[in-house]
Amino acid sequence: MFTRFRPTTATAMAAILGCSMMAMAAPVAAKEKPKKEETAKGPQLKPSSGFVPAAKKMEAAAKAKDAAALQAAVAEGQAAASTNDDKYFVGFYTLQLGILNKDEALQAQGLDTALDSGLVPPADAGLYNFYSGRFAYQKKDFPKAITRFEAAKAAGSTEASLPDLLMDSYLQGGQIDQGLAVAKAGIEAAHAAGRIASEDLYVRPAKALQAAKRTDDLLDLLTLRVRDYPQPQIWRNTLYILLQQVGGDKDMNLDILRLMRATGAMTDRGEYLEYAALATEAGYPGEVVAVINEGLAKNVFPKSDARFGPLLASQTDRANADRSALIADAGKPVTAANAKAARGTADALVGIGEYAKAIPIYEAIAATDPVAQYRLGVAQALAGQSDAAAASFAKVQGNRARLAKLWTIRAQAKAAPAATPAT
Repeated sequence: MFTRFRPTTATAMAAILGCSMMAMAAPVAAKEKPKKEETAKGPQLKPSSGFVPAAKKMEAAAKAKDAAALQAAVAEGQAAASTNDDKYFVGFYTLQLGILNKDEALQAQGLDTALDSGLVPPADAGLYNFYSGRFAYQKKDFPKAITRFEAAKAAGSTEASLPDLLMDSYLQGGQIDQGLAVAKAGIEAAHAAGRIASEDLYVRPAKALQAAKRTDDLLDLLTLRVRDYPQPQIWRNTLYILLQQVGGDKDMNLDILRLMRATGAMTDRGEYLEYAALATEAGYPGEVVAVINEGLAKNVFPKSDARFGPLLASQTDRANADRSALIADAGKPVTAANAKAARGTADALVGIGEYAKAIPIYEAIAATDPVAQYRLGVAQALAGQSDAAAASFAKVQGNRARLAKLWTIRAQAKAAPAATPAT
C-alpha cells in the first residue's frame, strides 16, 4: 500500500512559519545602530524612502491582524517596492496576509518574493525554502520543488517530511536515480540514528524501479526495507520478486522458500505445495513432513487435502526410515571424496531440525563448496548463532549472495531489539 503525504495545514504553518518570521522581522522605524550580535544574525533590512509609508502600514496592519488593511497595504507596497529590502518586506507581509486569510496561493507568493530578494536570514532559509517547495510540490511543479527542497536541505532544514518530499519530487519528475539516492541517504541516516525510516522512502522508489524494470536495484532497496520492516508480508513480497528473478532454478527456488518459511511469510497453499514438491524431488523426506505439518498446524489446508494427505503418508514412512541413518552419517569424517554426499547429509539434517549436527559438516566443506558456505550460515542462523551466521554469509558469493544478505537481516533481527519507528 502506498501512503499519502500529509502536507502541513495553513493553521499549522501559521504556528510554525508565521511566528518564526514575525520574530525576525525588523521594525521599519528602527534607527538604532545594530549591535554586533545582531549583525551576526544576517543582513539588516532598510526599506527605501519611497517604500517606508507602505512598510509602516503593512507592519501596523499585521500587528492588528487586520486582513483588509493588510491587503491594501501590501498592494501599495508592491507598487512602491524598488530594492531587494523592499521586496523582502512585501514578501514577508504577503505571507502574513496569506496566513490570515488561509490562502495558500498568497503564502506561496510571499515565500517566493522573500526568497527571490536574497535577504532571508540564514537561520530561516531552511524553513522558507521547505514551505515554498511544499507549495510547488502540491501544484506538481516538481522542478521548482526540487530546487527549493535542495536549498532547504543545504540550509539545514530538519523538517521530518523533507527527504520524502524531495525524493518524490525527483521520482515524479522522472529522475529515478536522484530520487533513489535521496531515499537511500534518508534510510541510512535514520538507521544510524537508531530509527526506522519512513516507509515512503521505500515504497515510492520501489514503485518507480518496478515500472522501469530495474529488478536488481529494486531488490537492493527491498533488502533495506525488510531490515526496517521485517513483517511477514514484507518478506513475502520481497521473496516473491526474487523467485520470479531466478526462474526455473529448482535448487535456488527451494532455498528461497526455506527463507520464506523461516520468516513466517508462507501463508498460501500453493507455496506449501511447491515447497513440498521441491523437497520431495531433492530427496529430503524429513523436511517435507515438517513443512506439511506446519501447514496443517496453521490451517493453511485440511488433513483431507487430496494432494498433501498421500504425500504426507509416503514421506513420513521415508523420513522415519532415514532418520537413524542420517544421525549415523553425521558422525562420519568428511573427505574430498565424499564431500557431495556430506553436503546432502547436512541438508537433510537441517530439514529435520538437527542444526548442531549439520554445522560441522558444512564447515568441513565450505571452503570449496559455495552452496555449503551459504547453507552453513542458514544452519547457524536457525541454531540461533547470529554472529557466526553473519560471518558465514559475508563469505557467500555468486547467485546466493543476495539470499545471504537477506538471511543476515533475518538473523540479526532475531538477535537485536527493535528500532524506534520514525514519526
